[in-house]
Amino acid sequence: MKLVVLLKRLPDLVEDLEVDDSGKALDTEFLKFTLNEFDDYALEEALLLKEATDGELTVIALDGEDVDKMLYTALAKGADKALKIENAGEASGNRGLAGIFAKVVSSLPHDLVLTGVQSAEDIDGQLAPMVAAILDEPCVEVVTQVATADGGVSIHKEYSGGVVAEFEIDTPAVVGIQASRQAPRYAPVSKVRQIQESTTLETVAGSAADTSVFTVVQMTPPETGGGAQMLGNIGELIKVLESKGVI
Repeated sequence: MKLVVLLKRLPDLVEDLEVDDSGKALDTEFLKFTLNEFDDYALEEALLLKEATDGELTVIALDGEDVDKMLYTALAKGADKALKIENAGEASGNRGLAGIFAKVVSSLPHDLVLTGVQSAEDIDGQLAPMVAAILDEPCVEVVTQVATADGGVSIHKEYSGGVVAEFEIDTPAVVGIQASRQAPRYAPVSKVRQIQESTTLETVAGSAADTSVFTVVQMTPPETGGGAQMLGNIGELIKVLESKGVI
């Protein structure tokens, strides 16, 4: 089975996020970036499929800060090939990103394309369906397990309330992964460094993103309230309520 995983980098949410001088984007000068959590699940599920089918796994990501480390880590975990998309510009949301990814994927032999169901900065869950629509392939979202089946793959899809349904779909297909069957595996730093020293990442030219979908007019930090007051006993609570005229 030939597998492709689409990886997306995000600002590390442990960092302080600030708006740049333009007021339209994050200030990325000192930001660290990390792999989208749901893409990590997609990678793990693809690795399990690769091992079960003696398949071939390719990971793809757009060029940017910390992307090389992200791709080398995927190789250290067991991916066979890593592609870095260069000169693609800045994708405006999932539609632009889907177009860039789909063009590269269409040139690769593939049975299954996996990506995270959503990301912290774009929670509409539309990347997988958009990639599938461009490729004209079937798509299933909110997937928690993928296994091989006669002529295709068996998919476990989760619905609200914890209800899970099983589908069989023909390949090639695209799936949005909600969770993997096991926690994403750890790649030792020593192994990642070994991969960096012995492997050169492959690069492919990307098409410019479609920027006509929407334009960011302004970004602002969330408004903060006046803070919380910690009360040690019921007497303090009564005084506060009295001061506000509640009692």
